[in-house]
Amino acid sequence: MKMRLIVAGAAAAACLAAQGPPPGPGQGRGRMGFGGPGEPGPRFVGAEAGMPGRVVKNAPYSAELVTESVQTLADGNHIRQTSSVKIYRDSEGRTRREQSVNLNGLASNANMPQLVFINDPVAGMNYALNAKDRTANKSTWASGGRMGKNGTPREPSGAGDPQRPRRGMAPEQNVKTELLGHQTMEGLPVEGRRVTMTIPAGQMGNDQPIQIVTETWFSPDLQTVVLSKRTDPRSGETVTRMVNVSRSEPSRMLFEVPADYKVGEAPARMRRQ
Repeated sequence: MKMRLIVAGAAAAACLAAQGPPPGPGQGRGRMGFGGPGEPGPRFVGAEAGMPGRVVKNAPYSAELVTESVQTLADGNHIRQTSSVKIYRDSEGRTRREQSVNLNGLASNANMPQLVFINDPVAGMNYALNAKDRTANKSTWASGGRMGKNGTPREPSGAGDPQRPRRGMAPEQNVKTELLGHQTMEGLPVEGRRVTMTIPAGQMGNDQPIQIVTETWFSPDLQTVVLSKRTDPRSGETVTRMVNVSRSEPSRMLFEVPADYKVGEAPARMRRQ
């Protein structure tokens, strides 16, 4: 029962992350709303890059998201974690994520099932698949925000496109933004930006100012972040990058629930979220 509750909670958070923006700097949460690096609790790493919060059409791709985090402890010890997520998007804006739960040592990750999350704005449904039990939970697609190009809903301010400020950021006087120009990553033209947020001395009991640096490289073609690097002296450094990018149309079967899966309604808590 405990294991089922952990998986259900992780599934709810991952479904939300596939639709909405990641939290901005200073919000005090991990990338998926669970704990950040060094904080207890299950979490999925690598959620910020890869899939923005809006429906993006006519830009299919498949790739792998690799996330590496390093935390330095007070005694000089290091905690290193690596995670990978497979992601797909078709020309109609359907998305698929294949990932495993990272329990940060609370239990063996080898005992956790692989989870698959399908978001289908065409059919108006979301699915969370458990490959081990051959089961799926479905919920209604909930789009929101302003309308973007081609009549697709635009995500809340700051999601996906790093050139816009995110809600929840510190006051402007504590944030410095630098444009890093253009380059090519994984065969994609990308635009870079570095945001440095400073927590003044004394604001949270700190003797000296704390600087949190977030660097993002955004692909206008795919409308997604290709590389994200976040450095926070309180929790360490986390780098998420897209690799093995293919711009071919993924198979339609990837966005459908297999016929032998038992499909049920998502838990009420997931639907409310």
